[in-house]
Amino acid sequence: MDRDIVRERLQGLCRQVFGIVDLVIDDRTTAADVPGWDSLSHARLIVAVEEHFGIRTTMREVIRLENVGQMVSLVASKLGPRLG
Repeated sequence: MDRDIVRERLQGLCRQVFGIVDLVIDDRTTAADVPGWDSLSHARLIVAVEEHFGIRTTMREVIRLENVGQMVSLVASKLGPRLG
């Protein structure tokens, strides 16, 4: 699984969490770009990401996320050797 696959799966999770079936995200997408992406939905997204990918994140890691690209990188780093 490469970054593109992580981003594709993350896009599906975002569509579910935010209830926007045609939502398209890229590495530069931020919460300000997505209607309804507030602190509560962000928490729901993080939980969905952790459950989907079987990873755990720290509060510090989550707070540092500025855009989708950083979230993709975080997930990819957590998957490490499981990528593929």
